[in-house]
Amino acid sequence: MTNHGHHDHPNDDAVLDAVGPAFSRLRRRTPSSGKDLSRNLVLNVVSERPGETTVGAVAEELGMDQSVASRMVSDCIKQGYLLREASQQDGRRIVLRLTPAGEDLRTRFAAEQRQGFEHITADWPAEERLQFARLLVKYAEAAAALRKREQG
Repeated sequence: MTNHGHHDHPNDDAVLDAVGPAFSRLRRRTPSSGKDLSRNLVLNVVSERPGETTVGAVAEELGMDQSVASRMVSDCIKQGYLLREASQQDGRRIVLRLTPAGEDLRTRFAAEQRQGFEHITADWPAEERLQFARLLVKYAEAAAALRKREQG
């Protein structure tokens, strides 16, 4: 057993080592196009981030170069999903806001993602499906909280 901590079963380490590759396989299987996926990422950041969101904040949150984030944001603006507006705290700063069309697109993406989750887990017992969903949400929230602490 490798030194990842104490585990009750000898194959616990093998399961834990398989998590990274499993996440990679999930990322490769997306029902929407790449453009839809990048729009969804941007819209979720703008919607979920507390306070005002800038292009720089989108880049930071998604862990990408500001120029890449800027192109993704510009695409969302061109499609009518986001608006650029002056900050209420500092009129010289430009912030992003979802439009009603952007909210509708987020809702559609969320419904598609739920449908995909339910399709993939269709053969699972209902309690396992809900337990996995709860743990996945908990994992995502813990990852976001850790990222926030690391950013200071």
